[in-house]
Amino acid sequence: MSLGPIMLDIAGFELSPEDEEILRHPAVGGVILFSRNYHSIDQVENLIANIHRVRDPHLLIAVDHEGGRVQRFREGFTLLPAMRRIGELYDHNKKSAKSLAEKVGWLMAVELRSVGLDFSFAPVLDIDYQQCAVIGDRAFHSDPHAVYELAYAYIKGMESAGMAAVAKHFPGHGAVTDDSHLAIPVDHRAFDTVMLNDVYPYRMLIKNNLTGVMPAHVIFEKIHPQPAGFSSYWLKNVLREQLEFNGVIFSDDINMQGASFAGENYADRAHSAMQAGCDMILVCNNRQGAIDVLESLPDWNNPVTNMRLARMHGRKPITRTQLRMLAKWHETTDLVKRYVDEPTIDFRF
Repeated sequence: MSLGPIMLDIAGFELSPEDEEILRHPAVGGVILFSRNYHSIDQVENLIANIHRVRDPHLLIAVDHEGGRVQRFREGFTLLPAMRRIGELYDHNKKSAKSLAEKVGWLMAVELRSVGLDFSFAPVLDIDYQQCAVIGDRAFHSDPHAVYELAYAYIKGMESAGMAAVAKHFPGHGAVTDDSHLAIPVDHRAFDTVMLNDVYPYRMLIKNNLTGVMPAHVIFEKIHPQPAGFSSYWLKNVLREQLEFNGVIFSDDINMQGASFAGENYADRAHSAMQAGCDMILVCNNRQGAIDVLESLPDWNNPVTNMRLARMHGRKPITRTQLRMLAKWHETTDLVKRYVDEPTIDFRF
């Protein structure tokens, strides 16, 4: 059975009979885990193994595990720094900062791979304009070239651990004040400004075979009237044609308020995002909404999307025992601890 275009969530620490039934639906292609799905390394490893047993090829399993405020699994995992900390180092020593970014990317990825997880929705490419609290220190830097260089190094580390990257939030979420979890943000800037600054890191990383992109639930009112994640202009004309991106386009969660532009009906939201150019739709924290979407896609099949999604499977399997025998793991965890701050906002759902 091929992977479907829907990524959804589950409620607890293990699969329920209803979960297993839903995950067998042909339109399902992945599962996103949250902090509510984690209480120990052994537990989450078993959960991931059981999800993988449901289908062949196995469903993709993802998580938001950026570091700083957004790190779903904490106890038993190395606490990762906010990306701004790496950007601060960049201002003093570019070489050291890029080395740190690569090591953090590797550490994040290899620890998740050691429990069987396929990928994290990272890194954030938003430019830090110091306007958007929901982005804030999740961004590497205010300089687009610095964002590109640090993200390139971070992705290099991820890839060395066998994990594909998903850059977000295209074309940029950093210049708005509203949080798209709670509102529909509107960016008032001109096309040339957005392309020159916010899109620059994407353009450069796409040239280096970026695997995945997640668009923002942000309206760029002077450019196109729909949020980027529901805009064929942004996804097909700009991302696919102008930037020549050939990887996976993941929607942001259509349960967010920023997705309400596409209507109250979740099936309508999902179809709008797919028609705009998204390959995989995230439907989180709303089981009935997810069921409605699945029921609207009984016979879905898209060979191109299947090929793209297959590239998101984790590679280079490693056990936790093997990981902890690596001198690189011990050295990297010791290094990373120096850059970790206590998070001020908790994004655990």
